[in-house]
Amino acid sequence: MTEKSFGQSFTQISVEELAQRLSSGESGIQLVDVREPQEIAIASIEGFVNLPLSEFAQWSEQIPTLLNPHSETLVLCHHGMRSAQMCQWLVAQGFTNVKNIAGGIDAYSLLVDPSVPKY
Repeated sequence: MTEKSFGQSFTQISVEELAQRLSSGESGIQLVDVREPQEIAIASIEGFVNLPLSEFAQWSEQIPTLLNPHSETLVLCHHGMRSAQMCQWLVAQGFTNVKNIAGGIDAYSLLVDPSVPKY
């Protein structure tokens, strides 16, 4: 496993593991992309819900109805920093299975799918 723990709160998965999980057609995984809409317009991965961190005030109170706190939740950003912040916040909200995608969409483009544009 390529997971490593961040102070027991959430783990991290590699982009390769993300690709495996996506191609397996597994159901029940919640995919969250915290990048800005203009970043999504440049590069995105199908199946992710966009919850931009800059718009936190607009969506934060709806999190319990938008996402299931007990389902596995994978969080993506450009390089992995904003998604790590989101993971910490989700855990603080009572989410029990949160994973940060290490390296973000940049690493995904580099290591998994070069057709995803880099920016």
